Amino acid sequence: MVDERFQSRKCILKFLALVLFAFLLHVSTVEAAKIRRFKWEAKYEHKSPDCFKKLVITINGRSPGPTISAHQGDTIIVELKNSLLTENLAIHWHGIRQIGTPWSDGTEGVSQCPIMPGETFTYKFVVDRPGTYLYHAHYGMQRDSGIYGSIRVSLPDGESEPYAYDYDRSIILTDWYHKSFHDLATGLSSIPFVWVKEPQSLLIQGKGKFNCSLSLGTDVCNATNPECSPYGLIVIPGKTYRLRIGSLTSLSALSFQIEGHNMTVVEADGHNVEPFVVKNLFLYSGETYSVLITADQDPSRNYWITTNVVGRSPNTTDGLAILNYYPNHPKRSPPTPPPTGPSWNNTSLRVAQSLAIKARQGYIKTPPQTSDRMIVFLNTQNEINGIRRWSVNNVSFTHPHTPYLISVKHNLTQEFDQTPPPNGYDIVNYDIYKKPTNSNATSSNAIYRLDFNSTVDVILQNANTMVTDNSETHPWHLHGHDFWVLGYGDGKFDIYKDPKKYNLVNPIMKNTVPVHPYGWTALRFKADNPGVWAFHCHIESHFYMGMGVVFEEGIERVGVLPKSIMGCGAVKGGLPKP
Repeated sequence: MVDERFQSRKCILKFLALVLFAFLLHVSTVEAAKIRRFKWEAKYEHKSPDCFKKLVITINGRSPGPTISAHQGDTIIVELKNSLLTENLAIHWHGIRQIGTPWSDGTEGVSQCPIMPGETFTYKFVVDRPGTYLYHAHYGMQRDSGIYGSIRVSLPDGESEPYAYDYDRSIILTDWYHKSFHDLATGLSSIPFVWVKEPQSLLIQGKGKFNCSLSLGTDVCNATNPECSPYGLIVIPGKTYRLRIGSLTSLSALSFQIEGHNMTVVEADGHNVEPFVVKNLFLYSGETYSVLITADQDPSRNYWITTNVVGRSPNTTDGLAILNYYPNHPKRSPPTPPPTGPSWNNTSLRVAQSLAIKARQGYIKTPPQTSDRMIVFLNTQNEINGIRRWSVNNVSFTHPHTPYLISVKHNLTQEFDQTPPPNGYDIVNYDIYKKPTNSNATSSNAIYRLDFNSTVDVILQNANTMVTDNSETHPWHLHGHDFWVLGYGDGKFDIYKDPKKYNLVNPIMKNTVPVHPYGWTALRFKADNPGVWAFHCHIESHFYMGMGVVFEEGIERVGVLPKSIMGCGAVKGGLPKP
């Protein structure tokens, strides 16, 4: 009897010890995750990032804005004051899934009303995965004005990546227009159509070099302005560097290269890649990569870092920066000419890189082997009442006055078109290699409603534009999710044959992916993040012209919406009474 009581007490003590251990583990996890607060002010300032002076939107006086550095599981709080005086604002946290916080996605018209001039808006969200991410304006074509930056999420202390490096650096690549985004947008909406044309410069970490002899004088363009001196990346001989490279171009696809140095690709959009070595890295707007380089060349000199336009006939000077081997002077020019990137029209090289990106062994997240729904999106250029547009399945997207998250959550059915948009197009008869025989499209703000937790396949199909023998590269970005990239192909997607070729073994997961000229890209994702999410071409002019859609899933699981996201459209004076 005594022995039984002893055993009983022993079991109770073991149980209590387990409970205490679980509690301490929880406490240590909570303590490890930090709250990181940022106070930002966005305002216009005159800057000369490529030596040409223009109005730039800065964050705390900087463009690119401050880098957000955090650890996995941290909570980010950004108090953003809009000091643009006469202009609205919203900032999207590109690649952050916003699980449980869909109202902080930062997409005007989808997840929130815009931040009015003089107002302060607080974004609060958790960075739940390590990796390389971005932030940028998501109001009209405002990103073109220089409001963007990097987000760097590290593993918790004590954990390490499956690759070794000594130092961690972030680099953002952008293209740069001298006209204001208001001017560019007005031309896109005009009759006759005024295309934005090719950008004037390419910027590496916010710095470029425009040929001032083409401008109107030193008061407008000054080649000696220190603001446009080349960006210098300082390296210590013998050390290995992780370069987190992101593209936030408005239009251009880019190639990135470092003179005399190979790059090993190890991460894409927050997911570990089976490593592969490249001499040049192709990037499309919205993509991020981590590459490893080792400073193993002649340390007595510096080396060029260059970026150049691909996919479009370039009329833009290559971007230049300097890989500065310490202790050489950071402004000491390399003794050799800058390396030229690959030919702009060599599509096969770019497709080859897309096909080379696979999930790293040991980090593979296997996709569901089948899907519940397939949606085929045909990207075409069209016209509506004489105005040039981009369309998906002949429907050009328009934003509603009331953000979808609010109107769907509160069943404000009058705020957007309730007719379901098309799931596909006439695959049998449409010729993707010819100009549209009927260029007229329709406009709509209808959305795709997805069953919660369902598996969705999206096929992105490229076709000819309204210019003969022309098909463009389109980088598509999905908010709120990562997707598996199941495959790429040339020509028209065959819904019966091509799914048999999908990579269901080790596909990479991404949030942004290119669709190559006259080709298709197949994606699969789980509709498991309650909210309303944009899916669109990340080229500013293309999305502005209607190249995008919106998905809704599990809206009944979204919690109470904060009042701070309201104040426009049907909720300008608050939620309407039932």
